[in-house]
Amino acid sequence: MVKLRNLVLFLLLLTVAAPILLYTDPSASFKTPSSAKRDFLEETFNSDENRLNLLPRESPAVVRRDVVGVLYSTTQDSDSSSLQRRQETRDQLSARVLSATDDETQSQTVNPIQQVTNAAPEMDKPSDDVHVSADTSQTKEKMQVQLTQKTTEKVDEQEEPKDEKERGNGLIPDAQVRHLKDQLIRAKVYLSLPAAKANPHFVRELRLRVKEVQRAVLDASKDSDLPKNAIEKLKAMEVTLAKGKQIQDDCSTVVKKLRAMLHSAEEQLRVHKKQTMFLTQLTAKTIPKGLHCLPLRLTTDYYALNSSEQQFPNQEKLEDNQLYHYALFSDNVLAASVVVNSTITNAKHPSKHVFHIVTDRLNYAAMRMWFLRNPPGKATIQVQNVDEFTWLNSSYSPVLKQLSSRSMIDYYFRAHHTNSDANLKFRNPKYLSILNHLRFYLPEIFPKLSKVLFLDDDIVVQKDLSGLWSVDLKGNVNGAVETCGESFHRFDRYLNFSNPLISKNFDPRACGWAYGMNVFDLDQWKRQNITEVYHRWQNLNQDRELWKLGTLPPGLITFWKRTYPLERRWHVLGLGYNPTVNQRDIERAAVVHYNGNLKPWLEIGLPKYRGIWSKHVDYEHVYLRDCNINP
Repeated sequence: MVKLRNLVLFLLLLTVAAPILLYTDPSASFKTPSSAKRDFLEETFNSDENRLNLLPRESPAVVRRDVVGVLYSTTQDSDSSSLQRRQETRDQLSARVLSATDDETQSQTVNPIQQVTNAAPEMDKPSDDVHVSADTSQTKEKMQVQLTQKTTEKVDEQEEPKDEKERGNGLIPDAQVRHLKDQLIRAKVYLSLPAAKANPHFVRELRLRVKEVQRAVLDASKDSDLPKNAIEKLKAMEVTLAKGKQIQDDCSTVVKKLRAMLHSAEEQLRVHKKQTMFLTQLTAKTIPKGLHCLPLRLTTDYYALNSSEQQFPNQEKLEDNQLYHYALFSDNVLAASVVVNSTITNAKHPSKHVFHIVTDRLNYAAMRMWFLRNPPGKATIQVQNVDEFTWLNSSYSPVLKQLSSRSMIDYYFRAHHTNSDANLKFRNPKYLSILNHLRFYLPEIFPKLSKVLFLDDDIVVQKDLSGLWSVDLKGNVNGAVETCGESFHRFDRYLNFSNPLISKNFDPRACGWAYGMNVFDLDQWKRQNITEVYHRWQNLNQDRELWKLGTLPPGLITFWKRTYPLERRWHVLGLGYNPTVNQRDIERAAVVHYNGNLKPWLEIGLPKYRGIWSKHVDYEHVYLRDCNINP
């Protein structure tokens, strides 16, 4: 019985003492732990991966070694490297243990340990004299104090202001330029305040800083344009502005001054916008010197030719309905040449294309001379003078009668009217030109043709257009690309729906379409008597109550329910006013249109689109060099 009792006591002692000896031996091997111990430790330290995600996940063996080192290792080790290693281990364990907080508490408050561990890469290693306790609250307190100290040191050592550093991280582009310009505004405010003016030393210093910043900013629009000393100027100005803030502590005065400056700036912006609009319209109306020189040179050389040299070849093709016929009405020699050149360059069968160009009396000889000297390959050219159309007179055409009226001329050229009309685009004298209205007389100009492709002179052709002649218009007269993808291209944008004549006959939300590239079935035109429809509405609009001016509004009315929508890839618009036209749409388009005031042959043309047009111009041509026409 005694032996049995001794055996039980020995076994009991063994089961109690063995784990103690095992865990108190730092050199103990854990290479073959029991499955129970492994499960316990993994469950303890890796049970919630969503919460223990602040530090990289470690293997159970490493975690157990950390536990042993932290709980039972002595801090009296003479080996400094061992001490440092153990201290880092303590830091990692403390962060790991502290991060395992309650889910509910973590969702309600910001975890301070997470803040510490997130900021850990920015902190230096803790000094050797700091001893991290295993106690959770004490460790947390020390780490927060340490973070605060390190953060303070970094703020003091910053080379840039805090907001500049934040902006420089990609939140705001060109942050330094913006900050410098903001400083100039603040400086102007302080210079205008009475309290600051009473301090001459401060005023001198601030004015000096303003000059320095102005020289640094100059015409810079991005940070890369700034000089190397821009940051120094920014810091110096910030110091001076801080002095001004101490001098002027009345916020209400500063706010009033800023409001006054804002109101003044808005008024200046309004005036500048109005001036910009006027100057843009003026530039669009003006003929550049080179384009004025070109027709003069061409006309002189044309009349030096004998009559036989003034004739175009292949005139027998002009009325052949088996060919592809284009109608182009223009007084711009260079623009017309780009239309013809770009069309022929992309044509599959150039010999089947016939161009019918109509121009005015002043440019007739120049237009003929240009294409005599620069024939478009195998294509056929015809140039006509609109003044030779004897049938086109004021007794036949209502629009011709209106364009020659005194009221219409006054509307365009009286300066005092300019300020009263907000929409200056309608005052472009191009609307006085009969060339702009010839599109409504196609059957009269080409009586023997069945189908014509009408082109404006501000387009560039990028694909073969012969496929348009095979498009079935389904009994319609006009084939055009619709533009109602944008709200301002609806009928109510162009027509006056407050007038009962308009509101009774048309839908204000009907989809608009574009002039510039249109397929016209001239047989259907004659059958539906379209020219008479146009005349009737022009007579009703003598006082410009139905629409202002231009050709699109009467076109929308004349071809109402007679227009067949073409695929958008045939015609892309906006290159004369919109800098954000989709590049993919431009590349896919058969025709791109520079509608708007920013024509590619003008200096105000959008540079990003000018290359599409200019590649069809030979700037080395003798006429262009003589007239100083450059890309």
